Amino acid sequence: MNQQNIVEVTDMMLSFLEKVIQHALKIEGADDRAEVSIVLTDDEHIRNLNKKHRGIDNPTDVLSFPMIDNFNEEMPYEGEIPLGDIVISLERVEEQRKDYGHSFERELAYLAVHGLLHLLGYDHINDDDQREMRAREEEILSGLKITR
Repeated sequence: MNQQNIVEVTDMMLSFLEKVIQHALKIEGADDRAEVSIVLTDDEHIRNLNKKHRGIDNPTDVLSFPMIDNFNEEMPYEGEIPLGDIVISLERVEEQRKDYGHSFERELAYLAVHGLLHLLGYDHINDDDQREMRAREEEILSGLKITR
């Protein structure tokens, strides 16, 4: 879903995101029925969400809203399994790609994977968890030949 008008969202961009998410789900061994919603938005909208849900009154690059607490447990669902929502600020994608010196696509893919890993239960609260999450992100992206 596109909720911004700063960056043009093309069919190619949406196909790219779908490819990234499908690859990440496969690498993580997710059930084939897993479903993710991605919202592409701007800084104002993500700032409001960040304030409402995390108490932080600043825009951020990506937020994840899981619908399942323990993804690796037996899934009692018939049909699709709704993992949750990933909200990405395309304004942050544009700024961060400049800051980090890589492509828009690489930054968008990184944030999509980062958000998905949060839906799957990964976190980066402590150093060990952060190292594990970063390693998973890079493995997934390198499998798609998306590098810095």
